[in-house]
Amino acid sequence: MGKIKWGVMGTAYIFERDTARGMSLAQNCELTAIAGRSAEKAEKFKEKYGFRRAYGSYEELLDDPEIEAVYIPLPNTMHYEWTIKALRHGKHVLCEKPLAPDAEQAKEMFRAAKENKVLLMEAFAYQHSPYIKEIKKVIDSGMIGELRYGEAALITSDYDSSNIRMRRETLGGCTYDIGVYSISFLQRMMGEKPEKIYASGSFSEEGIDMYSTGIFEYQNGCKAHFDCGMVLATEKNSSLDRFQLHGTKGSVVSENFAFNAPGSLTYRIRTFQGLDELRTVDVPNNYCLEVEQFGRCIRGEEAPYLTEEFSVSLAETVDSILHKIGY
Repeated sequence: MGKIKWGVMGTAYIFERDTARGMSLAQNCELTAIAGRSAEKAEKFKEKYGFRRAYGSYEELLDDPEIEAVYIPLPNTMHYEWTIKALRHGKHVLCEKPLAPDAEQAKEMFRAAKENKVLLMEAFAYQHSPYIKEIKKVIDSGMIGELRYGEAALITSDYDSSNIRMRRETLGGCTYDIGVYSISFLQRMMGEKPEKIYASGSFSEEGIDMYSTGIFEYQNGCKAHFDCGMVLATEKNSSLDRFQLHGTKGSVVSENFAFNAPGSLTYRIRTFQGLDELRTVDVPNNYCLEVEQFGRCIRGEEAPYLTEEFSVSLAETVDSILHKIGY
């Protein structure tokens, strides 16, 4: 079968910085059309990234019968509306994280996908990384025994006040923007959402959480801890990414690691039997892996790696955290 004909809805920074490169590398992706609220900007992106067509409105892109799949990198507040519209136009949708402002909207989005016989997947590029999949295999193999404790953190720079991450009306704040990385990592490794959640946050004058932290308790007695924050040097694009997973037979700890980084990433595995080993995983472009995986799903070759159950459970956890911190 031929390549999936993709439309990109919006000229967002994440597309320009990350997803454009991944889509251009994807073997089963054809950059067919891009749409923006500005026809001029859409035309510039068309020329820069090699799209065949540019549209000055999102509606025009959805009316294009050639488009099979739509990538939505719009602001958080627009995910629900435009994902639903795209699904009702019979388009498969890859929508940026967080999928929706809350779990109920996420459920409605998946219902719309089923009703229109198309696929919906949340765009979490790092979850497709062979590094993350290898860590999961180590956990599932029992090498470090039964999990007793896990922690994950992503701390980044803060941003200029004009940035949508810094405004409440655009669902800014660290939990929505970056907390979903550490929270989803723990969900993947634990294999379920927590039974109990305790969380607190530190807020800006604009009312968004600049730093949030929390404790998870699971049905089997396992505990976990997450941190997220936008508190490092302003606009320096710096970050602190880390995790630890401890079991009854040993531990796995990140070393050279960043959630969406390509290249040679490392982790250290230690067991109580005396193993102490630094392991390396070569990671290609995660955004390419994500787009290619979704393309294979559209062609009926695979099921989405980010499932409805995973995304809805994650949204429910985020809902609870935001409630606990008073967002």
